[in-house]
Amino acid sequence: MEKKVTRDLAEVLRDEMYMRDKITDLLQKGPKTIPEIAADLGYPSHEVMIWVMGMRRYGIIVEMPKERADDYYQYRLRSEEKAC
Repeated sequence: MEKKVTRDLAEVLRDEMYMRDKITDLLQKGPKTIPEIAADLGYPSHEVMIWVMGMRRYGIIVEMPKERADDYYQYRLRSEEKAC
């Protein structure tokens, strides 16, 4: 069994500005969940969560309502909020 290497939090945060552009490009195609964004980017979900929550905090993206309580939240760009 292969041991997974977890990157240092400082490294993950250092990538935030670079990844913000990549996540924005992905969300321009439509709303996505954290696991979908992680799969598209090729990064672990826990790192993507940090970047997405930063974008949410600063109002770049918003979460969409869930249909079921056990679903993942989908995130979309705030600029698309009025269009939906």
